[in-house]
Amino acid sequence: MGQSDPNGVEVRDAATVMLLRDGPDGVEVCMLQRNLQSDYVGGAYVFPGGGVDPQDAGDDLAGMFLGRTDEEASRLLDVDQGGLAFWVAAIRESFEEAGLLLAETMVGERISFADPQVAARFEVHRRDVDSGRRRLAEICLEEQLRLEVGNIHYFSRWVTPLGAPRRYDTRFFVAAAPEGQVALHDDAEVIATRWLTPATALADQEAARITMIFPTIRTMIELAKFDSAAQVLEHAAMQTVITPMLPFMKDFGAGLRIVLPGTTEHPSGIYDAMTAQPVAD
Repeated sequence: MGQSDPNGVEVRDAATVMLLRDGPDGVEVCMLQRNLQSDYVGGAYVFPGGGVDPQDAGDDLAGMFLGRTDEEASRLLDVDQGGLAFWVAAIRESFEEAGLLLAETMVGERISFADPQVAARFEVHRRDVDSGRRRLAEICLEEQLRLEVGNIHYFSRWVTPLGAPRRYDTRFFVAAAPEGQVALHDDAEVIATRWLTPATALADQEAARITMIFPTIRTMIELAKFDSAAQVLEHAAMQTVITPMLPFMKDFGAGLRIVLPGTTEHPSGIYDAMTAQPVAD
């Protein structure tokens, strides 16, 4: 906060993906801890994600998408065209940061890294994509893969408040974690990987065992309403209108509050800035 010209900070498109699986205590989500030295939410637990790059679009990606067209993706995101770039960014960031690749072979089988030789080959691919030496499209062409955009569903949208030194317009997606692959952080941007139920993540946040930022906490609260990964995916797939969340900070005299559009559950839309819990207006 505290920028001399808050409106002068560019808002960058971004995508993040919640990778889900069913555990003994309910649905679990893959969480990554950002490097403590990071200049953006260092040490926080986040979902895999990052900025949408020019490499996430291009004519050479044609034919590599499975289950969703760019027209359909753009309509869901309410953009004129190029919507599938957000899905590609989510897949690429998941591969770079967590080592999980949401892709299928040309014969319809999800790519598995159970074979050590395949795992070793894709670890090289991962480093190449992460470093920018190669595009994900090149890897898909070489390995004859198609990206599972149809199994990744748009869940929510959060825009960084005015005044922040970095601002993102982030689309949140949700997908089932790929079987036959093991999530492993890159030890660069992210330094730890944990599969957490929403209830555990929220309890750890409240007890200061982990740190999550406001949109992540509110997303965990939403995920806690579901009993299984399938329920989350079904809910996301059925959504047709998603309201962008653009929080702003306000001091009501009892500490900083975050204000969002009101909902039927919480009409005032006022939340504690630290806990992300609703407070009375």
